[in-house]
Amino acid sequence: MKKTIGIFAHVDAGKTTFTEQLLYMTGSIRSLGRVDHKTSSMDTSDIEQKRGITIFASEGYFNYKDDIYYIIDTPGHIDFSAETERAVSALDYAILLISGSSGVQAHTLTLFRLLKDYDVPAFIFINKTDIDGFNLQAVMNEIKIRLTKDVVYLSSTEDIISEEALEYAAMRDEAFMEAYLNGNYDLNRAYDVMIGLIKKRQLFTVTSGSALKGKGIDTFLEIFSELTHTEYHNRAALPFKGKVYKILHDEKGEKGTRLTFIKSLSGRLNVKDEFLFIKGEESFPEKVNEIRVYNGRKYENKDKVSAGDVFAVAGLRAPICGTLLSDGETSIEYANDFKLTAALKSRVKILDKTDTITVMERLRILEAEDPMLAVSHSRETGDILISVMGKIQLEVLEQSIAARFGISVSFEAPQVEYRETIAEAVTGYGHFEPLRHYAEVRLRLEPAERGSGIIFENECHVDDLTLNFQNLIKSHVFEKVHKGVLTCSPITDIKIILTNGRSHIKHTVGGDFREATYRAIRQGLEKAEVVLLEPYYSFEIYAEETYIGRIMSDVQKLRGTCEPTVLDDGNVCIKGRGPVETFMDYSVELVSFTKGTGSISLMYDGYDLCGNPEEVVEKTGYDKERDVENTSTSVFCAKGVSYTLPWYEAEKLNED
Repeated sequence: MKKTIGIFAHVDAGKTTFTEQLLYMTGSIRSLGRVDHKTSSMDTSDIEQKRGITIFASEGYFNYKDDIYYIIDTPGHIDFSAETERAVSALDYAILLISGSSGVQAHTLTLFRLLKDYDVPAFIFINKTDIDGFNLQAVMNEIKIRLTKDVVYLSSTEDIISEEALEYAAMRDEAFMEAYLNGNYDLNRAYDVMIGLIKKRQLFTVTSGSALKGKGIDTFLEIFSELTHTEYHNRAALPFKGKVYKILHDEKGEKGTRLTFIKSLSGRLNVKDEFLFIKGEESFPEKVNEIRVYNGRKYENKDKVSAGDVFAVAGLRAPICGTLLSDGETSIEYANDFKLTAALKSRVKILDKTDTITVMERLRILEAEDPMLAVSHSRETGDILISVMGKIQLEVLEQSIAARFGISVSFEAPQVEYRETIAEAVTGYGHFEPLRHYAEVRLRLEPAERGSGIIFENECHVDDLTLNFQNLIKSHVFEKVHKGVLTCSPITDIKIILTNGRSHIKHTVGGDFREATYRAIRQGLEKAEVVLLEPYYSFEIYAEETYIGRIMSDVQKLRGTCEPTVLDDGNVCIKGRGPVETFMDYSVELVSFTKGTGSISLMYDGYDLCGNPEEVVEKTGYDKERDVENTSTSVFCAKGVSYTLPWYEAEKLNED
């Protein structure tokens, strides 16, 4: 049986040490590394070892009781949550560590929600139980209050069939309840019920120990082995499917081998197997040149892999994070459906003599590894912008760019990244007709549900425009980030509907519909009532009851909203929602005035109406008339001479 597990925890909860123990106890590594000694086998980069934190997800594997376990150690710092999320998509189960000294910390709650979003079953391990003052019952109560009440504490494998565990299972499975009450239940059936409840996230087992001292790890592993189950062996004969969850380059510089990390969902994959990738109108084959199975820094070359395996391949350059590889054709568009989004952006400052083009090329390599960076370049201002989660990520990026590419850069303080949308439906018109070129596009732009992004629909008849050109227009809608007219921020939550288009039998060539589509979208935005959106956090604040007045006042001041407060034994839980701009640094203030007893968990919660749009627009100072990269003008041709018309005249000319 093959099982892929991910290790999750708030930073400094002992996650990497726990992973090292699993690998060491099962004989996967020969010596036990330590984070503080910079000898951990799972912290594979120099930056990780210097900082003593996990920044990049790293893979390992071990065998236990005839099962193969693939293990992914994930970052624990909130700034690297995107790397954590990408790893989640490859998992069968998760192990969530909670520090016995700190309890359920802010980021622990965020991780638990992330696992819920991806429907990944989780086992909870309370670490650092050897510290002075550790109180198991207090931590268990905190888990029930802040994470879930669906927990059962197990101190050994015998506890799996303890009265408490069996009663829990019976309360959630009617068939088993009847057998349990009659005293004629089968133990194998009891195990099956608990395995099923865990898979459905209706049961979270809790064990405890000390990863640093190796206590409780063997008990945990035995329990985990008994209560987990996968069926990849039944999928081996099916066609190959695999989920791309990570891109990495294994050498310094721009010429390192590009590695595509894959979780195989079904079928088999062999070296020299070929994939056919589809992007827009293009299709191109790529071949698997090498298959690697990693264990920390080291790897083994394999000739073939099958369902349930986790591995990296060399030779594929087309897939991006999130791509679902399959036999036959594989689309590499619209693959990034990750839930976390970077709400901040920063300008890149080049400190040496490296030219902008070279810096952009190197940043594109990093963007392939972390799509959330969303690297962009403004021809007008010359600015290079990247999207980030926080300040620590920027520090790591500076070090990474210097170490890998020998380029010295710095980043300006990150700013909130805004979005733009529309308030009512409008028609967008784009005409592109330089000499010997022709394309015309009509689109209807409609407001879409908040958080839906860009949606495309087609109402154009093939009698008006061939299906080939209709598909081309769709690809042009999604191939770039279209900018708004208020602050040049990306547009979102808009349904773009193709209503009509025109081509010329001789003069329509490649790129014409790209220009017409871009101009149609922009022309529609010029006509629309455009509104500004800002990113929001959902938050949970935990503090002593005495601070409730101050916290409620702060939330109001920060333009946040609250649900009814929950009081519990002298403590208060305040849940709510507020803008990223005002809440992103509030944790420092909260910890200060609560003398370290208060905490806040922040989770990205999408975009909503901006609370101070006039101030933001004025501060941005965007001049849409000078933006040649995002033009709304249309190009016409008369008597062999091309000319342009502004958006408010172009459509009228065509109607006349």
